[in-house]
Amino acid sequence: MPLPVLSHVSLGTNDYPRAKAFYDGVLATLQIQCVMDFPGGAGYGRHFPEFWIQAPHDGGRASAGNGVHICFFASSQEEVKAFHAMALELGGTDEGAPGLRPEYSDDYYAAFVRDPDGNKIEAMVAPPKKGS
Repeated sequence: MPLPVLSHVSLGTNDYPRAKAFYDGVLATLQIQCVMDFPGGAGYGRHFPEFWIQAPHDGGRASAGNGVHICFFASSQEEVKAFHAMALELGGTDEGAPGLRPEYSDDYYAAFVRDPDGNKIEAMVAPPKKGS
């Protein structure tokens, strides 16, 4: 198996307990869970911590990056819908309701939200491979 391009991604938060509650609920809709936890930070994944939330190491304020977003794989359109609904329920804001995104490909189904710190996140169903 080839080495993945990325090991993990981290997002800063200004309110760790709120961010932890948000991501515990939202990522559970995609079968992703907290696999590592320490004071002020948590790593999420299906087996390995590939996505982190934490207070910035420099002690400064966290801020969302303009033009940056993190996308999580979903197994179905139902998971994308659950991701979006749970994010809104837990204090996220809508950035694109669940639906097809034909501007990406004919079968790209996704939803976009902002977490309570303003970070943009997405859930998408991977289009089937050609010939599948």
